[in-house]
Amino acid sequence: MAKTPKDKPRKPSPRSSPASGRGRKFKVFRTPIGFHDAYVAAPSRKAALEAWGADSNIFAQGIAEEVTDPALMEEPLARPGEVIRRARGSAEEHVAAADSQRPAKKEGGSRIKENRPSLRPSPAKRERRKKPSREELDAAEEALEKAERKQRKAFGRIDEQIQKLERERRDLQRKHERERDELADEVERARSAYRRAMRDWEP
Repeated sequence: MAKTPKDKPRKPSPRSSPASGRGRKFKVFRTPIGFHDAYVAAPSRKAALEAWGADSNIFAQGIAEEVTDPALMEEPLARPGEVIRRARGSAEEHVAAADSQRPAKKEGGSRIKENRPSLRPSPAKRERRKKPSREELDAAEEALEKAERKQRKAFGRIDEQIQKLERERRDLQRKHERERDELADEVERARSAYRRAMRDWEP
């Protein structure tokens, strides 16, 4: 059986204190405790549940909710991680509500129990809420990881080919430079021989 938050709120832990929460984005959450609403500014629903001391996910049960009214958010945001309690309605309304929940008296003075619907969700209703399946998420993550491995492997083959081509290019360039130098020397020798021959040929 799920438990609602305990009546005594927890003191804010160091990790949820204003000093340690600088730079973090906080949201404001609310849940009823007795005749009060318990507000807390926390970075997530999980952190809010910890601050309230809840033993189950009361958000899923509809007992807790996120607050978006700026007027209600101001004080909790000024004291993130601390549970802020605010009374719901007036003292007269609280007394009237308490009287309406008391069983009616019989003529002899004993009280008659009235059949009132329970405000707590029945175990049957809670049991119908199945835990969300991770099957689709796991399949999507596995497909993504498989695609990334395939991509890395393909890029690896291309990188190897590029490195091989670069080595072949360097080797070919060195070979052509040697051939060019040899041919250039041969051109110079031939040119020198031709000039000497021309000088000797002139009448």
